[in-house]
Amino acid sequence: MKSWLMGAAAVTLAFMLTPAGAARADDAVPVPPNTGLTDTARGTVSAADADFVIKVRLAGLWEIPAGNMAQEKSDDPNIVKIGKSIAAQHVSLDSLDRQAAKKLGIDLPNKPNGDQLGWLNEMKNAEGKQFDQIFVDRLRAAHGKIFPAIGTIRATTRNDTVRKLAQQANQFVMTHMTLLESSGIVDYAALPTAAAPATGQKGPVPIDNQMIAAASNGGGVPGLSNTVILLVLAAALVIGVITTMRIFRAR
Repeated sequence: MKSWLMGAAAVTLAFMLTPAGAARADDAVPVPPNTGLTDTARGTVSAADADFVIKVRLAGLWEIPAGNMAQEKSDDPNIVKIGKSIAAQHVSLDSLDRQAAKKLGIDLPNKPNGDQLGWLNEMKNAEGKQFDQIFVDRLRAAHGKIFPAIGTIRATTRNDTVRKLAQQANQFVMTHMTLLESSGIVDYAALPTAAAPATGQKGPVPIDNQMIAAASNGGGVPGLSNTVILLVLAAALVIGVITTMRIFRAR
């Protein structure tokens, strides 16, 4: 009888832990809402925050002319379309960036940096498919570099205006990376590889004391502790066993 109860309990627990249903392949990808994102320039602006705002400006200063060149020089209608979209979207992002910089008192550059000027010169001197390849590879590599920087700022900034700009920039960058990849000519082998994880860590996300403390307190949910979770699971398990026994007795 004891072994039977243990088996029934195991079956019940397995049923409880089974997902209600697999996600459909056509489920919509969620878009982050603006709820809770304020824009009052409130909060300390770190050196990293200011650097991020400047980098967003620099991105527009070379990617807008690069996109315009794609419309003028490429013979591929798809590259022309990609260039047009990226240039237009960077005009919008640049406007958002300049508004944020004005609120925060951050001075912005008015011309691309040396590396960016070099990339633009490469494109000016290229024609046909060579231009297409340089355009796609340079922009895809640049977006790949700014992408993790955006995530860091979005996760750590104390300033609400910078936080909102980071979220907006993330949506633009993801869109541009996907547009560039839709060309079908991205040289993925030439992209820089991610740094190896630190020795002793299991997985890409480092675990610190704050994360451990949050986990031990129910994942940061107010009023929820591991003890409460275990009690709820135990109660559900008992109910499941009783229900199973009644079903078998009814047979």
